Amino acid sequence: MTDPAAGQASTPRGGTLGLRLALAFLGVALAAIALLAGLTAAFAAADVSNLASQQRAQLARAIAISAGAVWDENKTWSSADLSPVLDLAARTGTAVQIHDLSGRVVASSSGFTAAGGSQLSLPVNVRDQHVGTALVRSTGSGLNAADSSLKTALLRAIAGAAGLAALLALLTGLAVARRITRPVTRLIAATRSMAAGDRTARVGEIHAAGELRELAASFDQMAGTLDRQEQIRRNLVADVAHELRTPIAILQAGHEALLDGVAEPTPAELGSLRDEVLRLARMVGDLQTLAAADAAALNLNRAPTDLAELAATAADSLARRFEAAGITLGRELSASPALADPHWLHQVITNLLTNALKFTPAGGRVTISTGTTGTEAVLRVTDTGAGIPADDLPRIFDRFFRGQQAAQISGSGIGLTVAAELVQAHGGRLTAASELGQGTQMTLSLPTA
Repeated sequence: MTDPAAGQASTPRGGTLGLRLALAFLGVALAAIALLAGLTAAFAAADVSNLASQQRAQLARAIAISAGAVWDENKTWSSADLSPVLDLAARTGTAVQIHDLSGRVVASSSGFTAAGGSQLSLPVNVRDQHVGTALVRSTGSGLNAADSSLKTALLRAIAGAAGLAALLALLTGLAVARRITRPVTRLIAATRSMAAGDRTARVGEIHAAGELRELAASFDQMAGTLDRQEQIRRNLVADVAHELRTPIAILQAGHEALLDGVAEPTPAELGSLRDEVLRLARMVGDLQTLAAADAAALNLNRAPTDLAELAATAADSLARRFEAAGITLGRELSASPALADPHWLHQVITNLLTNALKFTPAGGRVTISTGTTGTEAVLRVTDTGAGIPADDLPRIFDRFFRGQQAAQISGSGIGLTVAAELVQAHGGRLTAASELGQGTQMTLSLPTA
């Protein structure tokens, strides 16, 4: 069952993560917007000021030219009517003051002294003759007012665009943060549920970036693997308890019968108890072998190895048992280099030959062959035994599984399990093909050296 408190605790954290992501997106966007807006405002203001300065300079030159034209009509400043020049200055938002060659003021705008703008001093020339000087100052109206208004309008437009961009960045950040944090929240919830003991917790399919989908799929795969491992552990405990129950019960009943005087300690009775002890010893030995195989899977000493040599050695070690059982052991060995641990691979081949020996009747034949297929080294053990029923074939590599054909044959049912796990640890695979009445073929495939 899931822990409600854990589920409730995960929601605020997911929301906090989404808020932090949204604020991070907003902060980056605001920094970019502020930089862009500041640079735009600075360059726009500089361009407007430069344009205004050029216009003021041109206006000042026009005023100086107008003053020179008035002087040219009268050939003197004393009788010259400079009111048109002053009117032109007033209409364009400037104040002007005309000086003669001696520096005496011959005409001045009424607000010239009060004008606080920048001042331009231009010579008044008539046919390359210097006749005076025109001083032009900016006032708060006309071109200067237009300059200020244009700057203000530009700044308002930039500020409005920056505000709109910030709003869009906030909305986009919230949307992206929600898209990212939603699957993360599901992952957190599934992780907390699994930590609380709910082995069925899964993330499921999510709509997110490829990395998050891969993370969710990996989590579900890991959860499935843990679930299967837990089931295997439970099955192993149940199978071991089941296998140990019968010999222990027989030993207990036999000893109680001897203690109570119901049975006599005859050689036959003692021999029966000894057989059960040996059965227990074989079972414990098989469990030790299985544990050693599990440990070996974590620490294999791999080296270039020829499957043909290992197969020949294993066949030689079992030759007398095959002869005693009246079974022919054939060999079809060709060089098959593989990268493997020779010790544990010898154990695998021995298990396969022993298993074939058990299920092949007298007069039958077992053939061990090696070769290469593409990038794999292949070893096959083929027998002419009774075969394996189709219902049992998928389970023959399960721990302690004993099918219908193994009911009357001694063993614990982990020989093929040990072989399969060792082969898998080597990066290979062990498969079985069988037909009832036709025999069985076990195929071991390993990467070539």
